[in-house]
Amino acid sequence: MIHLDFEKGDGLVPVIVQDEATLQVLMLAYMNEAALAETIESGEATFFSRSRGQRWRKGESSGNRLEVIALTPDCDNDALLMSVRPRGPACHRETTSCFGEADAPSLGRLARLEQTIAKRVGADPSQSYTARLLSQGAKRAAQKVGEEGVEFALAGAAGNDQEVCEEAADLLFHLLVLLRARGLSLNAVLDVLARRAGSP
Repeated sequence: MIHLDFEKGDGLVPVIVQDEATLQVLMLAYMNEAALAETIESGEATFFSRSRGQRWRKGESSGNRLEVIALTPDCDNDALLMSVRPRGPACHRETTSCFGEADAPSLGRLARLEQTIAKRVGADPSQSYTARLLSQGAKRAAQKVGEEGVEFALAGAAGNDQEVCEEAADLLFHLLVLLRARGLSLNAVLDVLARRAGSP
């Protein structure tokens, strides 16, 4: 059960909305108690519009809804972090985020790449390298990871910085394809790293 201090903000709390996969901040909105209750019940982000003085569910007119994954109050219980799975652009200007036009900055690009690879599963293998590689199965994807790993190691030993970065990009891409071919996700790998980080 979530307990928020609505009185401190005259019946409203600010809500920071974040993409659960890329961790990109998508928007800032406000909730009253009714909007919070509707969000919890529906599983979709519902807010209170200060300009219109009424509740609004994200995507009611645009179709760009926000599936709520987690709600986390801050330490004072007067603000909320909402982790979501976006179903389309979050901003009314049709950009991914209300904070600039950049999409999934920094390490969030890996999560965005993983999403793109997932979309290619059903693509025509004659039109998509990723779909073709996935259609050949995990063994072929593993072979490509091996090839790219050797190329990355050679670049790391004797190549220039640009070559190292390009070969690293190839390796990361094929690693994500292999994980997808095995039915695994990048988060499963990150969970292992998190467990190891907590080990003595």
